[in-house]
Amino acid sequence: MDETREDEVTLRSRMLDRLAEMRGRPLAEDVAGAMTAVPRHLFVPEVPLAEAYGLGAVVTHRDAQGVPTSSASAPGTVAGMLEQAQVRPGQRVLEVGAGTGYNAALLDHLVGPSGSVTTIEYDADVADAARTHLAAYGADRVRVVTGDGTLGSTEDAPFDRILVTAGAWDVAQAWVEQLAPDGRVVLPLRLRGLTRVVAFERTETGLRSLSVEEDGFIPMKGIGAMPEKNVPLGPGPDLTLRIDDAQPVERALLDALDGEPAVEWTDVVAPWAWTPEQDFWLATLPGFCRVFVNAEAVAAGRIPRAKDPWGAWGVYSGESLAYMAARQIGGTDEMPMLQVGACGFGPEGADLTRRLTTRVQAWQEQTAGGVEVTIEARPPASAPLPDEDEALLVVEKVDHVFVVTAVRTPTSVEV
Repeated sequence: MDETREDEVTLRSRMLDRLAEMRGRPLAEDVAGAMTAVPRHLFVPEVPLAEAYGLGAVVTHRDAQGVPTSSASAPGTVAGMLEQAQVRPGQRVLEVGAGTGYNAALLDHLVGPSGSVTTIEYDADVADAARTHLAAYGADRVRVVTGDGTLGSTEDAPFDRILVTAGAWDVAQAWVEQLAPDGRVVLPLRLRGLTRVVAFERTETGLRSLSVEEDGFIPMKGIGAMPEKNVPLGPGPDLTLRIDDAQPVERALLDALDGEPAVEWTDVVAPWAWTPEQDFWLATLPGFCRVFVNAEAVAAGRIPRAKDPWGAWGVYSGESLAYMAARQIGGTDEMPMLQVGACGFGPEGADLTRRLTTRVQAWQEQTAGGVEVTIEARPPASAPLPDEDEALLVVEKVDHVFVVTAVRTPTSVEV
């Protein structure tokens, strides 16, 4: 074995070991086998081997403004989706979003010579790159299609598994129609700005989740796309609101940061302010959005620190807004204990702050620290689901109405 090959094999093995350590459990045997067999570096040839076998995503394409439009997903994300999909030898698989081609190569390994993989990519340049990478690896059986993945592929249907590797605003009707009767569709579903990777199976009323995992993805393009609106506020900007579902924004909101913030703290304290599934409770509020907070503005004392640096959840109304905040009250630099609160700006800032903290308290009381989320989908014209009145969240979209329910896990029930 030459030195380059030995280095690549060592890095690949180390990547899987680090993944298992990070997750606290080993990967599923078939997924680990596929990721051991398929060399990731062939699908991101423009980066060093160490980066190719790192645990982060690798951006491969950007638009004119420098915004990422395609990437090789982080290995943990790839492994998680494959585990949710439970792809078996001999199955027919559709992938929506070819990316680098790496995921299609893994799927090809999993289905084996008796199965088939079709991958659809909206961007012609990305599709060409995926074809090149797959050819370099030798995955000749994978069919790469340049087109709109929202429409699926009637020519190759039905599919036992459909994997969507870009953020989807809805479950396209074509995917449901092209899914085999006992098939499974796995996709990063966006509900009011929240993204969850959901594995759906068919039911008599539509679709029901088998598993729901938190992750983030680059949004889909094409006819199924629903762009998110970015609203910058203050110098810098100090804050940027990301608003989903084409919600309207009043121009007066641009002046919301002119006054002092209203701040309120809850009794929720956790390492790194980790509050699993709390975002679903907050998403029930009108004007729900994500708020990106400028670190320099925080350091300068103009605005309070956000609860989550990658985007805190918040609400807006008229010329006011509020977002989740956090402050350290103990722990260490490596494991800080953060108190959860909220801060608001504008004439209704204090009221919006109280709405957020009230929902946080409801989350704490109703979950006791552990909750299992289920997502069901039914066609818009069909009858409501039996438990829809008791649902935590109901979101109406074009092809489906999504019903989110949350139940305490057994370990969180008081005895």
